[in-house]
Amino acid sequence: MSAPHDRPTAAEMVEAVGEWIRRSQIDGEIEPNAFHARVAANMLRIVERELALGPDHAAAHRARLDRLGVADDRELAAAIRSRALDDRADEVRELVWASVRDKLAVANPRHLDRT
Repeated sequence: MSAPHDRPTAAEMVEAVGEWIRRSQIDGEIEPNAFHARVAANMLRIVERELALGPDHAAAHRARLDRLGVADDRELAAAIRSRALDDRADEVRELVWASVRDKLAVANPRHLDRT
């Protein structure tokens, strides 16, 4: 998936879970345990949320970047570092916080309850 979500991508997480299942259940290379199974299940829930929410998040993120007049996150970070957006600090803070909420909605929505 694309911004605002970071790596690992949904595809990378699915690949890792599949590799863990193959190595533990088929090849017997590693001893499966409850902790690893919970991690794998959590990764798949993240993938599920990213697939469901990702397209809307990507569109909203693109609109936020456009509103600030920057091409991507790297350019936004450079503009913040150079203080080019200081006169729009409240707007920048609001838009960055929206991106953080989108990331949390995928990575661990329970953290949104703490905000």
